[in-house]
This record gives sequence, structure tokens and C-alpha cells, in this order.
Amino acid sequence: MIHHATSILITVAVVRYCVKRVRNCILHFCNMRSDKGHLGNFILDNEKNEESDESDDSIQTSSDDSSLSSSDDEEFPDSNNAHTSCSIEPTLLNTNEDEDEVVKAIIRSKNINTNHPPAITTEDHVVDICFHPNSNMIAVANIVGDIHLYKYNNTSTELMSTLELHLKACRDIEFNDSGTTLFSTAKDLCIMLTDVQTEKLIRLYEDAHEEPVYTMTVIGEHMFATGDDNGIVKVWDLRDPKELPIFTLKKMEDYVSAIVTNKEAKYLVCASGDGCLTTFNIPGKKLHVQSEEYEEELICLGLFKSETKLLVGTSKGKLYVYNWGEFGLHSDEFPNLTKKAINCMIPITENVVITGGEDGILRASSLFPHNHLGIVGQHNLSIEALDVNSDGTLIASSSHDNDIKFWNVQYFETLDVNERVKGGKQKQLKRNLPSSKIDNVSSFFSDLQ
Repeated sequence: MIHHATSILITVAVVRYCVKRVRNCILHFCNMRSDKGHLGNFILDNEKNEESDESDDSIQTSSDDSSLSSSDDEEFPDSNNAHTSCSIEPTLLNTNEDEDEVVKAIIRSKNINTNHPPAITTEDHVVDICFHPNSNMIAVANIVGDIHLYKYNNTSTELMSTLELHLKACRDIEFNDSGTTLFSTAKDLCIMLTDVQTEKLIRLYEDAHEEPVYTMTVIGEHMFATGDDNGIVKVWDLRDPKELPIFTLKKMEDYVSAIVTNKEAKYLVCASGDGCLTTFNIPGKKLHVQSEEYEEELICLGLFKSETKLLVGTSKGKLYVYNWGEFGLHSDEFPNLTKKAINCMIPITENVVITGGEDGILRASSLFPHNHLGIVGQHNLSIEALDVNSDGTLIASSSHDNDIKFWNVQYFETLDVNERVKGGKQKQLKRNLPSSKIDNVSSFFSDLQ
């Protein structure tokens, strides 16, 4: 509806602007005709002088001048009549003042923000994205197995290099905490570690899983974990010269969709397509607990409130909250605005989450109190990947439309999360936050006042 309303407003403004231009052209033509009357007399005077020099027949010349003057009077009305016919000019200009305001409001509403980088468009489908932790660089993994490294600022993005790493589609990419190493997984069953500065391969785990790795997370300086399409989780230690997993567990009946741990790195929490939240004890190398089975896929995970709360997004658009360490049953459940799947999420503050949906909308919600804050941004197709830069002011999202878009979210530092949107569910669905590409209709009309 917002897209439709904005399109109508733009169309009306363009039509009004065109009418205004036509009116101004008519006025300009009237003024030209007025000036042309004076110009005609000037030309006739010159012609009269030239003819008097060339001919001694002054009577004939006078007759010719009289004839021409008469002809010109018929073709060009005198200046008084011309000004009278165009006397409506001030009235027309006053009438168009409101139209000028409409056009100005449209221009204001469509101004390009310069507080975030321009979008990146790729030839191949984007699978995952990841910000570098220490520099203005973002890694983009695609469906053909390549990883592109882009540098960015608020006015441009530039492709720095392309790493042709995997033989099949990439699945997940992550930087280590220092940003020196890039981890990547793909459908070719390989796990690769690449030196970011030299772009050389540091380590290769061939046939790391029997099924393609779906997700991965880096655990501290020396460890990482991977989960595959068959529900198997493996934990790896980079200090192990054998390059084998330190333990492997099969406790899920479907793909492992997301893995997360906290700084303590005692528990490894896994979401799965089987609808269960499964937690492993990393030091004990064993299962810790498995939650009740939900009637929906558990898709994405996020940590909040100084890592004391775990948030789970599902295929039905719900958000479940768990207390960290109590993974058997959720402590709270947030109602969904839509029934569309939540494909990805990212913590922006200790209390605010941004989710990327199947409907192509980025939405922000506060957890305590629970409040739908509004629309952060939008894509034309389903949002598949989401990440935030190191200082939390910029997020990037990718979609099936092969676009990576950037959104400045610094305003969340001062946003009042307790303010509720009046008007019920429909108003909550349509409220646009400052980073959104679309203005609220009410804000648009307020510009005209």
C-alpha cells in the first residue's frame, strides 16, 4: 500500500508539473509576441533607411513602408494588446505555488541518502555476506563458489578482489575476530581458511562432512563449529595437526540452520529444520539438552541482554526467547506481524533486533518491552543474509534479486523503544523508520504544510 500510495503521489505531482510547464510556455510565447511587435517596427525602420539610400523614389518608399507597417500590424498585435492578453500571468503563477510545493515534497522524499554506501549489484546469486571486523570491507559469497571482497564508503563501493575458492555454491562465510582469516564453506564439502591480506589458502578441510555444510560459527581464537544438511555438528580445533574434528554429534533429524555460542564458549546452541533447539556442552563434548519440538522450522539465532537472552526466529515468523543456559523451553514468545518466515536476524543494541523476512522487509523490534518499531528497509524479494558492521551503525542485507543494500541504523542509539505505534497492526506493518527508502504517508503530507 505504501509503494502504491507513493506511486500515485509521484504521478499526480508529475502531471501537475507538466501542466505548469505548458502554462509557462504559453506565457513565454505571449511575451515573445509582445516583444516581436516592437521588433517588427525596428526592422521596418531599418528597411526604410536602406531603401531610401538605394532609390530616389521617396513616394514609392513611403508607400512600401506604409504597406509593410499595415501588414505587420495584422500579424503582430500592438504591444498594449499583447500585454493585455498575457495579464493572467500573475494569477497563473500564484495558482502554481501549491504545485511547486508538491514537486518540492516529492524531491525531498526521493533525495538519496549519503549516510550509507550505495547498493552492490552482482551477476551471480548472493548466498552470504560478512563485514570485516576492523576495516570498511565486506565479503560477498555467491552461488558459483566465489567470494568477492568490496571496500566501501558513504559514496561508493569498489571490488577489491575475487577469491575463486570453491567448486560449488558457497554456504557460509565468517571472519575471525581479528579479521586476518576468512572461513568459508560450500556444497563441495570443503571448509577453507584464507589469509585476508595475502589472499592465500591457509588450510583446507576436504570432505569435511558427508553432506554439504549449511552453517558455521567461529569460537574464539582457535576453534570453529559446522553443521550440515543431515543434522550433524562438528567442532574443530585449529591447533590439531591432524585436521580432524575434536568431536562429532548427530542429534538432529534435519539440516542445521544456525549455530551460536557466547564468550564463555561452554554451550553450543543449534537451530534445526526439525523444529528443535539442540544444545551441546563443548568442554564435555556431549549433548546438553534438546528443547521441545515446535511445529515450525527454527531458522536463525541471536544473543541479547549481555548474552543472557537467546532469540530464535522461525519459518512462521515467530520469535521465541530463551534464558541462556535454560534451553529446554522458551521463556517468552513474541506474536508475529506476518506469517512470513524470518530468514535472518542481527542484534543492533542489547535490546533491539532487526530481522530479514521472506516478504523482503527488514523489521526492527525491541525485546523488553516487546514492541514492533517499524520498517528498516526493503528488498523486492526474500531477504537471505544480514550482517552488521563492527560499530553497529551500518547493516547490509542481501536478497534473491542479487542486490546487497546498506542501511544506516545509528538512529537506534536514541530511538525511544517505549513509543508504541498507534492504529493497531496495520499501522505497525506500514511504519517506516529513518533508514527506509519509503517515507510514511503522513510525513510526506506534513512536508506540504
